[in-house]
Amino acid sequence: MIFTRYPSQEIGIGETLSADLTLRTDTPQLVNLSVDDAPAGWNISLRGRNRVIDSVYVDDTEDAKVTLRAETPPDAEAGEYSFTVVAKGEQATAELPITLTLTEKAPPSLSMETDLPVLRGKPSTTFRYDVTLRNEGDVDLNVSLSADAPPFMLVTFKSSSKEVTDLPLEANASKRLSVEVKPLVDAPANTYPITLHADGGEAQASVDLAAEIVGQPKLKLTTPDARLSGKATAGKETTFTLIAANNGSAPARNVKFSASQPNGWTVALDPETIDIIEAGQQMEVTAKVKPADKTVAGDYMLTFRAQPEDASNDSIDFRVTVTTSTLWGVVGLALIAVALGVVALAVVRFGRR
Repeated sequence: MIFTRYPSQEIGIGETLSADLTLRTDTPQLVNLSVDDAPAGWNISLRGRNRVIDSVYVDDTEDAKVTLRAETPPDAEAGEYSFTVVAKGEQATAELPITLTLTEKAPPSLSMETDLPVLRGKPSTTFRYDVTLRNEGDVDLNVSLSADAPPFMLVTFKSSSKEVTDLPLEANASKRLSVEVKPLVDAPANTYPITLHADGGEAQASVDLAAEIVGQPKLKLTTPDARLSGKATAGKETTFTLIAANNGSAPARNVKFSASQPNGWTVALDPETIDIIEAGQQMEVTAKVKPADKTVAGDYMLTFRAQPEDASNDSIDFRVTVTTSTLWGVVGLALIAVALGVVALAVVRFGRR
């Protein structure tokens, strides 16, 4: 008995078929092999352990394996071709008809596609696209990957979580790619085009993507003259002016202002909230600072904060140099004078004794 799992197959013109044949017998014997009715121009051989053979010894306890190799000529015409493998034993002969259908090989062809070609994010966003690369031809390809993108954007291709610049792609196979696009600077709000390229030599493909960068507020807290220090008197209210500037590309909304101050101090901010600061604009905030009445003269630190909605905050440390009131100075001098007077009177009085 001689048989194969796939006696009828379809192959491309110019391709080579390799098929496993199995021989089985009830009696150990030597079996001669041959091919009848081979198509003209075809090179058909039977092989065992990669060597061309004409016979095989078949044991009754184990099947024998033989490889059929059929090389089709490159100038063959498409159509159906048949031949027969003949196995002739000592007492009987078995035949195995083989039918091969030759088809025109699909030329090399690549395609790239994605379901979401446009993504939206902030300047700090890493845009990630899922791309399918497909080999639509009958030839294995080695594909190089590249991208046309703005110079401030870094484009990375990943396959199975590994960064790649080229990859093998079998005939009629596809691979999923993860494409990451990362802006290297804070780009202005705009839609930026990106084109991916796949080059397989005889076949190329491309797909157009877009990264839509939306505006983002960028708040900066400072003072009119950029000085972060001032003077105040213990127990008295002093006014300082703060500037909240939006240097970003989108409005800063619902900006809340707050302060941290030493114990016993009071700080009032006016306004405490600004509904909107447009991009490129700035607003003034008044800080009314009152050190505690018994604050010792010296330098103290305040922290002012500005927190916009859906954006990062900004803060500044502001040094306040506190001086004591002149009234307390006068009182102090008076107390000293009184003390000196008392001492003088005591000296005069007790000196006479």
